[in-house]
Amino acid sequence: MRHATSVLALAATLGSAQAALAQTEIQFWHAFTGRLGDLVAEQVETFNNAQSDYVVTANYKGNYSETLNAGIAAFRAKEQPEILMVFEVGTATMMAAKGAIVPVYELMAQSNTDFDPDAFIGAVKGYYTDTDGNMLSMPFNSSTPVLWVNRDALETAGIDPDVDLTTWQQVGEVLDQLKAAGNTCPLTTAWQSWIQLENLSAYHNVPFASEENGFAGLDTVLELNGPLQVQHIQTLGDWAKDGKFVYTGRRNEGGANFRAGECALFTESSAGYAGIKSEAQFDFDVRPLPYWAGVEGAPQNTIIGGASLWVMAGHTPEQYKATAAFLNFLSSPEIQAKWHQDTGYLPITKAAGELTREQGFYAANPGTDVAVIQMTTKEPTANSKGIRLGSFDQIRTIIDEELEAVWTGDKTAQAALDNAAERGNQLLRRFEQANR
Repeated sequence: MRHATSVLALAATLGSAQAALAQTEIQFWHAFTGRLGDLVAEQVETFNNAQSDYVVTANYKGNYSETLNAGIAAFRAKEQPEILMVFEVGTATMMAAKGAIVPVYELMAQSNTDFDPDAFIGAVKGYYTDTDGNMLSMPFNSSTPVLWVNRDALETAGIDPDVDLTTWQQVGEVLDQLKAAGNTCPLTTAWQSWIQLENLSAYHNVPFASEENGFAGLDTVLELNGPLQVQHIQTLGDWAKDGKFVYTGRRNEGGANFRAGECALFTESSAGYAGIKSEAQFDFDVRPLPYWAGVEGAPQNTIIGGASLWVMAGHTPEQYKATAAFLNFLSSPEIQAKWHQDTGYLPITKAAGELTREQGFYAANPGTDVAVIQMTTKEPTANSKGIRLGSFDQIRTIIDEELEAVWTGDKTAQAALDNAAERGNQLLRRFEQANR
């Protein structure tokens, strides 16, 4: 009897093993740690538990730049994942990677998967589609910059915490008051190129680069050194000299300072919500990104940051079916609404935004819809639909170097931005030549 029981147990074990082996496994490489990494793991676990045909394995590969480089190296070694997270500045690089990717619209068609690109909000959809409107990668974590306000810091300085901070002129007046009250970090920023130059340009409907910021052709040249950009960067430089703007680093180093309560005002991604909500021990607001009063057409709309998911070439039809199923899952209204509410990233589909409102999230959490409104109130223009440049990651490094020279007082804004344009244009010409 014991022998029969053992045989049955062995058969059950073998059956379970065979079922597990029958599952199609795919790899998802991403750039999220901390709270965002936990939320990605939760999404993957939810998908894996919801069906038995596919298994997704998620792997952290470093920051955005490191994840992109890891994906490129893996493709050359023929060890690429099915899904690679690529930040928005890597879009042109991925588009130029002939034979390395499978466009999402082709993946969905080949896999017979229902897919409606019109379900995505316009500003998000437009960034990741080609000139014919075909979606190349799947939008995932899309954000836009906003102004975070430490209400307690304002009150401590004797400033009404509801003070109007709509324009940069008004921000400047509040910075004066904060400094006079002894505040040591009136204003800081994250992602200085993305917020203080790229979004500044879009929000005021002026070009960052020619050829519709690179969307209309590879023969683009940088136009980031125009009068508006120079005025804004010089103002920040003057504020830095006076101790009213505190530079903390090229990425999001300032986030830790703001969450610790050290800084009163902070320009950061809307996706800062997850960390600020969980860590801040003070009362905070999220407000629209300030604009310069008197600039015709401002405010227009800000542009997205974040990343999309690219499907890598070189896999089997079954792996692509699994990939299509997972991408559809990630963009479903319920999953996107939860992601938006947990992180502060935009609800990338109209249905997810509507579901969030119906669930009462915006009413219960005032200000969490600021980013959505800021992005969708006006139809994007040629100057405000995004920036798609070759070698953009390297161009941002150049911009960072030049801006740092302004913050230290070593260069004027005009000299720094002129130099950034000249150096960046050299990279654009090399990229153009390599991709003719």
